Amino acid sequence: MTTPDGKNPATHLLVVIDHQEARVYKTEIHGAIPVSIAPYDPHGYGRHLHSAHEWTDGKRQPERKSYYEAVAKALRGAEQVLLFGSGTGRSSAMEQLLTDLKDHHADVAKKVIGSVVVDAHHTTEDQLLAKATAFYSEFNRK
Repeated sequence: MTTPDGKNPATHLLVVIDHQEARVYKTEIHGAIPVSIAPYDPHGYGRHLHSAHEWTDGKRQPERKSYYEAVAKALRGAEQVLLFGSGTGRSSAMEQLLTDLKDHHADVAKKVIGSVVVDAHHTTEDQLLAKATAFYSEFNRK
């Protein structure tokens, strides 16, 4: 799809991320089906969040680099990116992704226009997309 001037429309992406999965939505399309990215988990630890293998000294081990690399790759070419995640600080996959983008994918990091803490597990996809659309509308109006 192109605009009347023959250019591709700006791509606005929403990333809903936690430590088990990243869902990437193209927000211009109502009812968009997300691209789902899950961390590489060869031993199945992700299914057992309290596994002794996953926790050391009470702190969660970081995801494998390949997880954030896959998310960064999915965001290439976007005009604007909005991040939704839960938790804060080191427990937030959203904040870890943003740090990884800034450290290793500065071009993609520059496209991130905001990060919002949400309860993604108790919010429907339609509600998430509505929040993203409202955020983009407000951001682009300024």
